[in-house]
Amino acid sequence: MHLLLDLHIIYWLKNKIVMNKINFDFKNRTAVITGGAQGFGLDIAKRFLNSGAKVVIWDIDPKMVEKAIKYLDNSNLSSNIVDISDYKEVESGTNEIIKYSNIDILINNAGITGPTSTLWEYDVEMWKKIVDINLMGTFNCCRAIVPNMIKNNYGRIVNVASVAGKDGNSNASAYSAGKAGAIGLTKSLGKELADKNIAVNAVTPAGAKTRILDQMTKEHVQRMLSKVPRGRFLEVEEFTSLICWLSSEENTFSTAAVFDISGGRSTY
Repeated sequence: MHLLLDLHIIYWLKNKIVMNKINFDFKNRTAVITGGAQGFGLDIAKRFLNSGAKVVIWDIDPKMVEKAIKYLDNSNLSSNIVDISDYKEVESGTNEIIKYSNIDILINNAGITGPTSTLWEYDVEMWKKIVDINLMGTFNCCRAIVPNMIKNNYGRIVNVASVAGKDGNSNASAYSAGKAGAIGLTKSLGKELADKNIAVNAVTPAGAKTRILDQMTKEHVQRMLSKVPRGRFLEVEEFTSLICWLSSEENTFSTAAVFDISGGRSTY
């Protein structure tokens, strides 16, 4: 009986993910998080707020924004309904913020996977929409916000890409192409800003337990999981910890880089 119990305890300890969170200081910093009302973005917003930051959530879903505001319940939180694929909306949202605050941190988190389909059968308008959000949305936000960071000689930008942008996922050409473009954008912009106190980096997660999985077929999700040597999906809190370091003043040197968080899936 004791042996059986001990085996159960050992299994639990081996498989339990213990997060020892490092305390980051984001006091007097203002962060814009796109897609901040759900998934990765919501957890990042929570961690930033708990670390003293002022957070502005940009999201396209009013109902999710309302839920996020109630859930986070913090006076340092504000929000705006912004379609990041529309530059005018992004520019307007940016101008609204810089009336009262600098923008110190930008997390380009918003993205969609779209349906799974072979490239030659992909709906043309849907393909364009996915790239518009995943690539052009990242460009739009950087284009609008970077001048404010240059003016103040401080900024931390983290672009949420994907291992799909490195490896290319079958039946997900639009998503893979958009995220690959975001990686290239990161490297270019990071080099352009390297002589300033502004860091621009990308992160490439594998599959994680967020609502984005709901957009995929069960077969596609299982195929993704089978490629991860860790044998599980990424936990949202694990992802947020990496984002926090990249967004902090502790990151004084790394820029124009891609940080892999794929559980061993990626080979470069």
